[in-house]
Amino acid sequence: MTRGKGAAYAIKMKTQSAAQNPSCWVVTDGSAGMEIQCIGLAEAMGLEFEVKRIVTTRPWRWLPPKFWLNPLKTLDKSGDLLNPPWPDILITCGRQSIPLSLAIKKANGDKTFTIHIQTPNCAAAEFDLVIVPEHDKLRGTNVLVAIGALGRTTPERLEKEGEKLAPGLAHLSQPLVTVLVGGSNRCYDMTEETMRDLAAKLTELHQETNCSFLVTTSRRTGTENEKILKSALSGVPHRLWTGDGENPYFGFLALADALIVTGDSVNMVCEACALGKPVHIYELPGGNDKFNRFHKSMRDKGYTRPFKGRLEHWTYPPLLETRKVAAEVQRILKERSTPAQ
Repeated sequence: MTRGKGAAYAIKMKTQSAAQNPSCWVVTDGSAGMEIQCIGLAEAMGLEFEVKRIVTTRPWRWLPPKFWLNPLKTLDKSGDLLNPPWPDILITCGRQSIPLSLAIKKANGDKTFTIHIQTPNCAAAEFDLVIVPEHDKLRGTNVLVAIGALGRTTPERLEKEGEKLAPGLAHLSQPLVTVLVGGSNRCYDMTEETMRDLAAKLTELHQETNCSFLVTTSRRTGTENEKILKSALSGVPHRLWTGDGENPYFGFLALADALIVTGDSVNMVCEACALGKPVHIYELPGGNDKFNRFHKSMRDKGYTRPFKGRLEHWTYPPLLETRKVAAEVQRILKERSTPAQ
């Protein structure tokens, strides 16, 4: 899980791509769930890219894209400003980035290939390509459909991070259960009562199986909920990461024998399912039709099961949608760049 910084700024991310690769920008409002998907796609395509975190101004941030006047001039200086030279490829996610994507494409004479992730609040035809999760209803000739969310979890990254983290966790008893804890959002509530219930179930699970826990929280978890979790785990073998120091997220995923994930984040669930290991979903109060469709689809496909306080064992092919989508995007780009015979 990637945590965002407080202030928006540009980060240049370099991969082992060849020098002749096209230039690429990743543009979001800095929300971790959005940025991760864009970066995951860019990495999977082998691109050298820049991450730009924008801050839009009022009243434009509240309006549909068609009402934005001169979008490139609506950005606040506390975030990244978008100026030429324009990128060959632009990857965006989130409604705030949509007017900027359209403006850049126009400013560059349609030379920028625009990719938007998630259903936009404008016509999909405004972009060269739109990538949506299966549980979204948008379909079209320029729409690619993925199972769940894109991400940065790859077998290579997991192997590397797991090897790095393993020596420091060798003292923990087996099995290792990785617990990914999210928090309240527009659809779900993680109350203190809910956290006490989850904490109690984890304690009971240790008593029954002698397992140890590798636990991460998110910015949405909240201070009081983190205190409840810390207190409950104080007598249980574990490693808890709440944002201090180097992020062990991918190492926690790699070393897990099984996983427990709160159901408020499509990203967390899909990244956990990239392992092919049992993923148990701890359901939070709330939800909506879109989340319900997502969780039902993941259960029906055999990726996840509800967490009922015990560990279950099953297998499935690892969910590596980002790699599949990236290959399809590269195919489309190659077709467009090949002169007609």
